Amino acid sequence: MTRQAKLYYEVTKPRVWYLIAFVAFGGFVAGSQNPVDWFRAIHAVAAVALAAAGSESVANYLEKDLDALMDRTRRRPLPSGRLKPARNALIYGVLLTAIGLALSIPLNILTFTFILIGVLDYVVVYVILTKRRTPLNIILGSFAGGAPVMAGYSAAAGYVGIDAWLLAAIVVLWIPSHIWSLALRYREDYVRAGVPMLPVIVNESKAIRCIASSSILIAIFTITVYFLTPVYGLLYLAVAVVSGLILLYLSLKLTVKPTREMAWRLFKFTSPYLALIFLAVVLDKLL
Repeated sequence: MTRQAKLYYEVTKPRVWYLIAFVAFGGFVAGSQNPVDWFRAIHAVAAVALAAAGSESVANYLEKDLDALMDRTRRRPLPSGRLKPARNALIYGVLLTAIGLALSIPLNILTFTFILIGVLDYVVVYVILTKRRTPLNIILGSFAGGAPVMAGYSAAAGYVGIDAWLLAAIVVLWIPSHIWSLALRYREDYVRAGVPMLPVIVNESKAIRCIASSSILIAIFTITVYFLTPVYGLLYLAVAVVSGLILLYLSLKLTVKPTREMAWRLFKFTSPYLALIFLAVVLDKLL
């Protein structure tokens, strides 16, 4: 991979869209009848991944001024000046998003609609309208996280069942604790950039209580999903309980020992936690 290609790859925030693509795959498997149509699965996941990567590229362009102010993000391709001209990232992002949306059309209108909702909620509602203006930004933008699950599920099933809504709700509820724990760890960055994340507008102890509470909520809800739908079996329940207990332990420890280091530990576990839950969904359905 050439240096220029690496920069364009980096501007898509691959660690973000990898997880988005995986939850979309989980949604597809959840909505599938046996056997899984693997060609259609690849088609659906590729559509979601391209749209997500494109949206992240557009977001990187729109947020380059904020990124330049934050120690955590100032070395990204645009604020560091490694990718020039910056507008190329915008064009690249729009093209990737358009390709992802176009790929979803042959699947069905529901899949296209959910991918479009995810793109609009993330780029327009979160990045453009609310991120710089209100602490509700991450709440209003969290629906973009559930959309890939719905897109994957509807691509397989042609409709959305109650289990699709429950899986999407897991992601929506997961997002606040994930982002707020990151914002607490890098609070000075967000203050410097003027982004009103929860840990910026309330004192640290209150922010920690909110982060811990949201983490406890998602752990309990993820376990409760097993009892709300007959779709998932004991493998899902076992993974939800074990990973949920770890999340609860980290959340309670954060409450008892309210430090940024503990918030960072919680943040580092949240992505593997979500991946484990959706891996359990996949394996439970396949096995």
